[in-house]
Amino acid sequence: MGEKKERNYFILKFMSRYLTKKVLLVFVGIALIGLLAIGIKTTFKTDGKTTKLGFEDIGELATQAAYCTNVKVVDKSRDLFGIDIPFTQSKYIYSYDTIIKAGIDFQDIQWNIKDNTIHVTLPKAKVISNEINLDSFKVYHEAESIFTQIKLSESNEALKELKQEAQKDAIANGLLENAQNNAKIIIEGFFGKSFDLDKFEIVFSDQE
Repeated sequence: MGEKKERNYFILKFMSRYLTKKVLLVFVGIALIGLLAIGIKTTFKTDGKTTKLGFEDIGELATQAAYCTNVKVVDKSRDLFGIDIPFTQSKYIYSYDTIIKAGIDFQDIQWNIKDNTIHVTLPKAKVISNEINLDSFKVYHEAESIFTQIKLSESNEALKELKQEAQKDAIANGLLENAQNNAKIIIEGFFGKSFDLDKFEIVFSDQE
């Protein structure tokens, strides 16, 4: 009977010591988790560039195109004392379609974030290309005198003037303004991929 009590005593002592260590380890684990939870903080910076956007890798991008048809008259004749000499007149009337594209240089865009507002400064839109569609050539009148020939250099100069006239007309009809507005729409799309635009407001301004 004495041996049985002694054996039970040692078993209880061992279990109590083992369980005490287990309980202690559990409390230590809980304490560590609590300390980590207190120490970990969620931080969010709203100042400065927080991410790299796709438009930063784009160079010049055309955001608006104007399609124009311009008629050109090339008229040349010989004169004597300010009076045209009969049968010496060479005259061409023709037209070409031109495509004038305008846009901005996306690498010149500046932006930053402050108080949930994205401030974007855009470069001014400019003409990026002015091309003649050679397949659109139409002749309305063609008359050449053997006494007055139109030189290739004169024809080339006439084409330059045609392109300049087309560009001037396109700009007068809002080409650059439309290009600037379309650029804002495109850029807003880029920001929408990285920011929740329900929480952030985009404010645009133009570079001086």
